[in-house]
Amino acid sequence: MITKPFVCVLLAMCAAAASATAAEPSCVTVREGWVRLPPPGVTMAAGYGEIHNGCRTPVTVVAAGSKAFGDVSLHETTLVDGVGRMRAVERLPIAPGSSVALKPGGLHLMLMQPEVPLAKGGQVPLRLSLEDGRKVDAMLAVRADAPRSAVR
Repeated sequence: MITKPFVCVLLAMCAAAASATAAEPSCVTVREGWVRLPPPGVTMAAGYGEIHNGCRTPVTVVAAGSKAFGDVSLHETTLVDGVGRMRAVERLPIAPGSSVALKPGGLHLMLMQPEVPLAKGGQVPLRLSLEDGRKVDAMLAVRADAPRSAVR
């Protein structure tokens, strides 16, 4: 009967598709992530790095979170008439094979309501939520100064 071989092939194809889908979140990564250590008494911090989309399709970051902070959001700083202004970024699209830089004076993560004080050399867990429901986890290093790669 043809049914048994057909079902076996169909199951194998479904398993392969499920495996490929399960591997997809790793195609979006956060590179060189870091958080600037805020001055004593300051309860907000900023996070930086590079979000890379190694997927074959576009992705859109729609939210960010961290177990170390009660509130995390994407923001962009712009200069208008010599005055720095910050606005929330609700959606951050990233084309296939492209990266978006989060750096001082531009796009960045606002980290608010810390659960514990940050310490130089520590790590901050980060979770990005993509529009399609996938999650991307990363660790951000706590630094007193920007790494050389962020100053370019």
